[in-house]
Amino acid sequence: MKSTLVLLATLAMGSGAAAQQQAPAYPLITHDPYFSIWSASDTLNSTATRHWTGATQSLNGLVKVDGVTYRVLGKLDNSYEGVVPTSEDQPYQVKYTETEPTTSWMDPAYDDQSWKTGTAPFSDNSGLSGTSWKSQDLWTRRTFDSAGLSAGNLQLKISHDDNITVYLNGDKIYEHNGWLNKYVYLPIPDAVKSKLKSTGNVLAVHIRNTAGGAFLDAGLSRQVEAPGDQGIEKAVQTSVNINATQTRYQFTCGKVNLTLTFTSPLLMSDLSLLSRPVSYISYKVVANDDATHQVQLYFGASTDLCVNVPSQPVTTTQYTTGKLSVLKAGTKVQPVLQKKGDDLRIDWGYMYVAAPASANTVQYISTAGDAMKAFVNESVAGTQQDKELVLSTVVKLADVDKTGREQLFLLGYDDVYALQYFSANIKAWWKNDTTQTIDKQLNIAYDDYAAVIKKCSLFNEQLHRDAVNAGGETYAKLCELAYRQSIAAHKLAKSPQGDILFLSKENFSNGCINTVDVTYPSAPLFLLYNPDLLKGMMNGIFYFSESGKYTKPYAAHDLGTYPLANGQVYDEGMPVEESGNMLILAGAIARAEGNAGYAKKHWKTLTTWAEYLLKEGFDPANQLCTDDFAGHLARNTNLSLKAIAGIRSYAMLAKQLGYASVAAKYEKSAKEMAANWIKLADDGDHFSLAFESKNTWSQKYNMVWDKVLNFNLFPATVYKKETDYYLTRQHKYGLPLDSRKSYTKSDWIMWTAVLTSTPADFKAFVEPIYTYVTGTHTRVPLSDWHETTDGKMVGFQARSVVGGYFMKMLDAKFNPTSVSVKR
Repeated sequence: MKSTLVLLATLAMGSGAAAQQQAPAYPLITHDPYFSIWSASDTLNSTATRHWTGATQSLNGLVKVDGVTYRVLGKLDNSYEGVVPTSEDQPYQVKYTETEPTTSWMDPAYDDQSWKTGTAPFSDNSGLSGTSWKSQDLWTRRTFDSAGLSAGNLQLKISHDDNITVYLNGDKIYEHNGWLNKYVYLPIPDAVKSKLKSTGNVLAVHIRNTAGGAFLDAGLSRQVEAPGDQGIEKAVQTSVNINATQTRYQFTCGKVNLTLTFTSPLLMSDLSLLSRPVSYISYKVVANDDATHQVQLYFGASTDLCVNVPSQPVTTTQYTTGKLSVLKAGTKVQPVLQKKGDDLRIDWGYMYVAAPASANTVQYISTAGDAMKAFVNESVAGTQQDKELVLSTVVKLADVDKTGREQLFLLGYDDVYALQYFSANIKAWWKNDTTQTIDKQLNIAYDDYAAVIKKCSLFNEQLHRDAVNAGGETYAKLCELAYRQSIAAHKLAKSPQGDILFLSKENFSNGCINTVDVTYPSAPLFLLYNPDLLKGMMNGIFYFSESGKYTKPYAAHDLGTYPLANGQVYDEGMPVEESGNMLILAGAIARAEGNAGYAKKHWKTLTTWAEYLLKEGFDPANQLCTDDFAGHLARNTNLSLKAIAGIRSYAMLAKQLGYASVAAKYEKSAKEMAANWIKLADDGDHFSLAFESKNTWSQKYNMVWDKVLNFNLFPATVYKKETDYYLTRQHKYGLPLDSRKSYTKSDWIMWTAVLTSTPADFKAFVEPIYTYVTGTHTRVPLSDWHETTDGKMVGFQARSVVGGYFMKMLDAKFNPTSVSVKR
């Protein structure tokens, strides 16, 4: 069966017509939260490739056919030079106050001598250098000179959390309500730039922290135009295909056709392969006429892959190991595990570009512009610079005809140490074998290429077939897009205690590591393909409690801020949320494995949490749930469902372990709670957002476990009543989360859809999600939080929670006689 998510572009040579969007962003390299590269355009050669955070991490590909050079991968991006640098480039100090000043505080002549002096950035994150900021309001003034500064292309560079107003010499140049997840560059009006003085200019900022994190860093940068594509034509992309483990592009390059395939072999049945930090980039060229052609291939990877910011100096080297010619790069300083946070890239460890060593393979290190020129001119480039370099590999293929030729490149990353776990620095899973090195891993990856691709192809076909059988073609497309994203938001390692760890990062939702209410929605994917990985998401939370480091009678929210898992950092707990999550998932693991052995290992802790839910879970107090962006809510009916399912899960586990009286007690309680829930949540033709809160509604996605785990606490009429009502509340891009706002969470819609009883109703919920995925203007790795009215991302991106899309497949596996949606 042919995998889907195929995009057909206009085939006419040089037409330049835009292709229909099929994904918000396309996965290219997907291994973990740091080694993750995407294309944010429908044609691979239209924009620079990027890290999931949006930072440029350029991969470039060229093909030369009979002397004519075509671009197939990436595009050189404009760069920026800090002229009034932000803290990314160098430390700087400002005057600041947290007490509201007089109205002229932004003017250059204002006397700020009484203000404090602080080093940027300002943040509530103790893991960042700079000045601690934990108040609501902050005012800053930064004085700088502009003698010799060209104002022509001057831009404001800024990252902030939350609401902000920025002035330059008293003129407002930027105002925004909300936060940014990254640094942005914003043009400064000509009228303002014309007022710059040789000395004594002031960049003034007022920022207000309204909720969540706090951050401020601002400066001025000069845009540097990217080197042009002199002598390079743009190849015509004819299609792109996404399956579970691969993204494959087709191009026409004059008289030769190219298939360019990115494979990240994330096969969960093989943890050594899953952990191996090596991706394959395959160029397959074939003549599209009856002649033979001289072909040269170019693959380049920017050293931006191994830095947090481009200004960091790097070291580079070229060497041969085994069958491979290798280029290596890493930062000079190597600050191993010294940073934590959300909008960060790895700046320790080393990146590797490898290709089979031969007389036809040439590698060199240079700037991006020189690398392109060298390939066009058939020369070799070099450089004395130590920043913003490109690792380039060129391979000559003679006499390419209709039989075709394939050339393989490997891109790898050795992070040396992957995580910090309760103060111990630990390595990636593949290093459990202490004889392994990255050079060995690269050579094994090369030797096993054919076998790995065969395994990937078989898995891709099986996943697609199973997804179609469970939910239809559209559903299968969504699962294929979600697969690599969900896995690559985790890091696989082993704890000092010998437990598997598969720790998530909350990508652009606060940067926490191993958050329980991120594990929960991600779980269906891992329950399907390897429950040990779900255990790897839960083991650290169990250890946190069982070691005595965490003493509350309910489950913790998180283990820290990625990559440092040293204990909870979230300001408040989610008692019912997290305890219910852990109990439900322990039950789901038992169902997947056919025994309750994992639960038995942690029975005392599970019992503590079950007792808590018995007392506090049914009618929850005013507290947060996983949808914490919606704020606190008392008597949350959906949260109550989680408590009920957690209690029933505990009863199921107790019965499997032979604790008959315990099982009877908790099953009886769950049944009584369910019956009472139906009465208190009833709101006529649907069930309410909060108990006895009339004319409100919400998605009851937590009810899905009643169906999937066969708890049978709620009659099918309850499911139907609720889902029938939802169908009257949908918008173009999906079902809102609840009656308070029009935004939604697509993972929860997928769970809600499983409650339907007919294929038509299931499709009715899934199709708007696909409309969002294929039509949103927000070009980032799949965001799970979007507006149902206009399809724009609200927040979050590249998160693991899209593993929740696999709930329908999990239901089909656990309950094979339930309704399936055929093509």
